[in-house]
Amino acid sequence: MLKEWTQEEDGLDGAQRKQLLKQYRQTLERQQLQVKEAGLPVIVLVEGWGAAGKGDAIQSLIRELDPRYYSVLSMKPPTEEERRWPFLKRYVQCIPPAGKLLFLDSGWLDELVRERLRGDLSEQQFLRGLESARMLERQLADSGYLLIKLFLHVDERTQRERLERLESGRDTAWRVTEDDRRQNRDYDRALELFSQGMEETDPDWARWKILDGTRRDRARLEAARWVSERIGQALEKRETPPTPVRNWELLPMPELSQVPLDACLEEERYQKRLKKLRKRLGALHNELYRKKVPVVLAFEGWDAAGKGGSIKRLTSALDPRGYEVLPIAAPEPGEKERHYLWRFWTRLPKTGHIAIFDRSWYGRVMVERIEGLCAPEDWQRAYDEINEFERELTDFGAVVLKFWLQIDQDTQLARFEQRQNTPEKRWKITEEDWRNRKKWDQYETAVNEMLQRTSTPAAPWYIIPAADKRFARIRVMELVIQALEQAL
Repeated sequence: MLKEWTQEEDGLDGAQRKQLLKQYRQTLERQQLQVKEAGLPVIVLVEGWGAAGKGDAIQSLIRELDPRYYSVLSMKPPTEEERRWPFLKRYVQCIPPAGKLLFLDSGWLDELVRERLRGDLSEQQFLRGLESARMLERQLADSGYLLIKLFLHVDERTQRERLERLESGRDTAWRVTEDDRRQNRDYDRALELFSQGMEETDPDWARWKILDGTRRDRARLEAARWVSERIGQALEKRETPPTPVRNWELLPMPELSQVPLDACLEEERYQKRLKKLRKRLGALHNELYRKKVPVVLAFEGWDAAGKGGSIKRLTSALDPRGYEVLPIAAPEPGEKERHYLWRFWTRLPKTGHIAIFDRSWYGRVMVERIEGLCAPEDWQRAYDEINEFERELTDFGAVVLKFWLQIDQDTQLARFEQRQNTPEKRWKITEEDWRNRKKWDQYETAVNEMLQRTSTPAAPWYIIPAADKRFARIRVMELVIQALEQAL
């Protein structure tokens, strides 16, 4: 793609380009207000060669914009701390809310090419990274984001001359990195990688626009033209990518009504088993920290099924510096204005740590589905999106386990009444709990579909009989220990 590209003459002189650029900047100024009013989140990704003029292009684009409604981020190479999270996390966490623009100075393509050139990525890892980038771009577009992608292209000689000029200046030498020098030394290989990466990430709804970085006036004009046209098209009609057909390898899951609930554990045996499991889990926690293995545990279940009690016994064995329990409630306003998975990407554990989600991203296909908080096409698409999200975690090396705590309606009613009649537990019961109980059949249908469509070998669901709380707590601990032992 990039290797075959040639710049066509536009037949304009310098004064004409200057006048046209002024007009496009004025158009962008008007469109920014329309973007805000329409609640359209926009990401402008500016990629390109080192010293090709990415910063200059961004500066030109934002010249007439209101700085309150856009942000500019320069994505430097990941720090050692950032490398302790999945590749995409630092990009997902900076996506803009509805109605705002984000200009990214370099992004996932630059990072993948740079690390491949450096030898830090194998060919397989490079291709897997591009697959992750495609997934992210598609998920963002599906949820209403406009992604505009620019690439500043220069030839080998121009790049070398610019790098030398920057290095010769006392105030500009710092801008040239070893990665820039390597890119120019191995220009043909970098060209091949950039071209391959762009070809793999060039769908109709997020096409690459290649700009001639050797001519800054032309690059500024073409950037403004392309961004303005893409925003104008999106304001008229938002393009959404076609839903991919995924054939996930799934584990067989029983219907909830088929799960026996008679398992129980007497108090004396429970205490002995709990003591033994705590000791083993504590030792494994130390080992996973030393070996830098991240762990993600998701707890779902009926109201009053005992999620909190199971989490409490689990964490009683862990070093509090190495885990976090994340109770997930209804999204806050800032969370509603972004992709629904954003608030989970931003809460992921770094390597060696454990994140325990008390309710999770599965709210999309349960409460949001049943309460009509998202459109049917949104929750129907979410099964694949969730499987993709969890695959990103497991491919990164995370242990992912998901627990559904199962009780029947009679057990729930008894626990609700106990909470209602016990002053120190009354805070646990709300009107919403009683209201949700009336929709038991709807929730059971949704949960059965969720379990059947999202239990993968790498991120399995475990249905925990929880009519007896002691049994449920021990069973959860046993499964976590088993998974950690296999991973370590």
